This record gives sequence, C-alpha cells and structure tokens, in this order.
Amino acid sequence: MLFRDSPEHAAFRAEVRAFLDAELPRETWDMRNDREEMTPEEKEFTRQFRKKLAARGWLTMGWPREFGGAGASYMTQTVYMEEMSSAGAPGAYDQGVWLAGPALMMHGTSAQQQRWLPGMRTAEDHWCQLFSEPGAGSDLASLQTRAVRDGDVYVINGQKIWTSGAQEADWGILLARTDPEAPKHRGISYFMVDMRLPGITVRPLVNLMGSHHFCEVFFDDVRVPADCLVGEENRGWYIATTTLDQERSSINRVVMTRSTLYALIDYVREHPHLRRGEIRHELAERYLEFEIGRWLCYRVAQMQSEGKVPNAEASVSKIFGTELQRQMGITGLRVLGLPGQLEPGSRWAPLRGRVERWALAAPSYTIAGGTSEVNRNIIATRGLGLPRG
Repeated sequence: MLFRDSPEHAAFRAEVRAFLDAELPRETWDMRNDREEMTPEEKEFTRQFRKKLAARGWLTMGWPREFGGAGASYMTQTVYMEEMSSAGAPGAYDQGVWLAGPALMMHGTSAQQQRWLPGMRTAEDHWCQLFSEPGAGSDLASLQTRAVRDGDVYVINGQKIWTSGAQEADWGILLARTDPEAPKHRGISYFMVDMRLPGITVRPLVNLMGSHHFCEVFFDDVRVPADCLVGEENRGWYIATTTLDQERSSINRVVMTRSTLYALIDYVREHPHLRRGEIRHELAERYLEFEIGRWLCYRVAQMQSEGKVPNAEASVSKIFGTELQRQMGITGLRVLGLPGQLEPGSRWAPLRGRVERWALAAPSYTIAGGTSEVNRNIIATRGLGLPRG
C-alpha cells in the first residue's frame, strides 16, 4: 500500500476539490455534522446538490457499469468520500446508494433492480435503514418485528428506532422476522418498504442538540407486496451483514472531524494565551489520530480492491473513527473553555458554536452502526480468533 495518491487519484482529488470550491458555500457546511436538523433552505440546497453529484456520475461511481455506475475502484471511492466529508458536503453518503443499492445488485431480481436502482442513480428517491429496535440494536439478530405472509403480501407489525432520516424517506430497507421458531440469526427476511404505506407512523426522536435527526417508526398491519422481499425468505440476515460491513468501513466518520480540528488549531494560533504545552500536545495527539484513522480506512479500501472482505478490519476502522469523533468534542471544549459550550447563534460563541454541536453529537457515533463494544467482540472473535466467553 502506497501512502500517497497515484497520479490518477491525485487528479481526481483535485477535480472534486474544484467542484466543491465552486458549488459548496463553506461558511454553512464546513463544520457541520450530520446529526443537525436542516432548515427548509438547507434541505432544498441538499436536494439540488445531490442532483449535481448524480449528473456527474459521482453519486453511484462505485456501482458496476452494468447497473449504471462508473465501476470506480474502492480507492477512488475513498478519495471521493474523504474530500466530500472533509468539506461537510451534504448528500455524499446516501443510504440508498451505499446500503440498499449493493443489496439489490447482489441479491435482487432483475425486476427489482430495474424498479429501484434508477431512482437511486438520479437522486430522486430518499432511503432509510429500518434495522434497530428498542430491544435489538447491538444484538440486531434479536429483532422482533414480524412479517407474516398473507397471499401476495406480507403483513408487518413492530417498531424500529434510531432510523436516520425516516421523516424524509420515500423507501426503507427493513429487517423483519418471518420464522419465529428458527434460531435468531435465521428466520429473518430483507424487504424494500414504501414509507407511504398505510399503517406506517414516523415519530421524531429529539437528540441532545434539540434536533430531529433520528426517528422511531411503527408498523401496524402494514401490507407490503411480496415482490418487495429481497433474496430468499428467512435469509435476510446474510444480506444485512454485507450492508453492515459497508456501513462500518467508510472514511467519512474520520474526516468529518478534520475541519473542526484545523479550525481549533487556527484558533489557538490566533490566541496566544492558549498556546500552552498541554493544549499543543492534545491537538498534536488528535492530528496524529486523524492520520492513523485515515490510513485505517485506506487499508479497508485496499483490501476491498484485492477482493478481500474486511470484516474485523472494518470494525477496527469504525471504532477508531467514532472514538476520535467523541474525543474531538472533548478536546474542543478543553481548548475553548466555557465559551465552547455556547450554541450556534450566540455572538460570543467561538467557531460559530460548532464545537458545542460536536460535543453533543459525538457520543451517538460510537453507538450508531454497531456499538464500540460489539465491534470489539467482532475484532476479538473474527480478527484474533479468540474464543467466545
């Protein structure tokens, strides 16, 4: 693995940066995190921005050409996500493109692929992930939402929670139990669900920032057509595991902190009284951790380029990246002191209040996509071959 861009990747990185300089108002997005609620104006900007990404073929660049993608390498996709996330660009990470799309391409029928993939490519459809439940988050295989076959439909009852963006979603990828007698990792099926179906209720979950980002979703006798089942009935867990590995391996969680880190460094340079040894050392540690986390992500991309499945390696990257996000919030408050706790909008808030936003949002990153504890178990058993206790 080379610790520098190839000429091809360097040219593509420059192209992405030029696009962002022309199309993205940095003063709005550069230190924003994805747990914040968008204003109507920001939502419309995101919608138009995603269409620009789709027009360039960037939204689905990693998809195979036979499905309308560009067949870009994993390394090229990583460069793209790094630049987009570093700038805080909205819409770069799309649950339809990154999660539902690969599941359909690998396990869906031709009719299903023709039905759902075009809307992902053109940024017309918005997707959410309906996996976690109040009693089945880290131990996802314990989910209790039921799907019972009734002729040409499945009748679904249950509750999902921590569903990002469900209030805006047109479609959702759903895991539901279709065989309650089977072992918990079996008897689960994978569905594409129209979020406008009767019986679906979406309620907001307000986070520490006072924002509505997560949702809880209730299913009350929701009748989902049988042709929305992806893959074989009772084999949905094995489709979901490929989805989770993809979710855990992205570089965005590491580089989302970069603009905040650089802003803190510039702030200390501008305020001589902060140039104390302990602050300098802490910022240096964060900078080193950022570089380590970045290369852990590139390691995952390199393995994928070689046709390997980075299971434990994806978990290493996920833990390191999300713990770095959490630590960045702590470091930011230490550097800025009490003013760092002021919210955006206060005339006295340093860095426009973004450190306070990070400090409140960061703990959720260590839980979403698999808790740090669960990922450590994956590393222990699948990576190190340790026995289960």
